[in-house]
Order: sequence, then C-alpha cells, then structure tokens
Amino acid sequence: MRRPVSLILATAFALIVALPAHAELKPVKRVNPEYPPEAARSGTTGFVEVEYTVDASGKVSSVSVVNAKPARTFESAAVKAVKQWEFAAGTDGRGKVRLDFAL
Repeated sequence: MRRPVSLILATAFALIVALPAHAELKPVKRVNPEYPPEAARSGTTGFVEVEYTVDASGKVSSVSVVNAKPARTFESAAVKAVKQWEFAAGTDGRGKVRLDFAL
C-alpha cells in the first residue's frame, strides 16, 4: 500500500521541526572567563552553567545563567566570556555549557 505524498511530507516536516538544528555547537573562538579577584583572594571555587543562543552569523546573541555555585560569585565572568565566543557562520542554534572555576 502506498502512502500519500502529503502524509510523507508531513511526517518529514514534523521530524525536522522536532530535532534541534545543531545537536552540539562547537566554538571556533572560545574565550575563557577571568577569575574574579575577590574569589581568588578568598580561595573560592565553583561553577556556572549557562545557556546561549548563536545567530546565523556565528555570534552569541544571548546568554543566561541556569545554575551557579556559589551564587553571585562567578556569573558575570562566565556570561562575559561566553558572549565573546564565536561559531562558524550559519551555525545558529542553542547550546549549554558548564564553566568550572578552580584555583
């Protein structure tokens, strides 16, 4: 039994919409965060998890903090660094990364 072309096209379209455009984004330029001086002086370590969006030009268009420990210590350094990352042109999508801060 042959399936109608419209059913095949609808199924293919649903799969394309459901799957992410890029499963794993890899930066061509990655800037590491600067360790906050206050945290370094006090010996504080931790991490920040951020989600970011990359536009069609390969630039990071937005960054948001998902989780951070300790809170309000490393977030601004992590966001500032990820905003400087660059990806290959045409690599638009969303990504998530954990940045560890250790002395």
